[in-house]
Amino acid sequence: MPSFKIDVSTTVVFVATPPTPKLVSKQTGEIAIDRETGAPLATVGLLVADEGEGEGNLYQVTVPNTGVPENLAPGTPVTVVGLKARDWENTFNGQTRHGISFRAVAVTPLGA
Repeated sequence: MPSFKIDVSTTVVFVATPPTPKLVSKQTGEIAIDRETGAPLATVGLLVADEGEGEGNLYQVTVPNTGVPENLAPGTPVTVVGLKARDWENTFNGQTRHGISFRAVAVTPLGA
């Protein structure tokens, strides 16, 4: 499926939840791997507020571990590199689900 670039140049972004390993399966604990780089994947909760917004939106963004610095803590202002969105749909046990997934190349502390 196609993905779409997201321009975050006018936004303020903060870490809402620290990076956690992205799992292929909760039952096995297997960590998802980036198909292009072979790096393990992590999920970071980001609070994104655009110009003039009083409240931000929370997005769960998948990032290769190589693009996430150690000790990235909640409340840290960050820059998001290469943010893209992709729609998805799957059917499991006869029920169809759909949504939007978010992916970035890196999340770095502002000013780093």
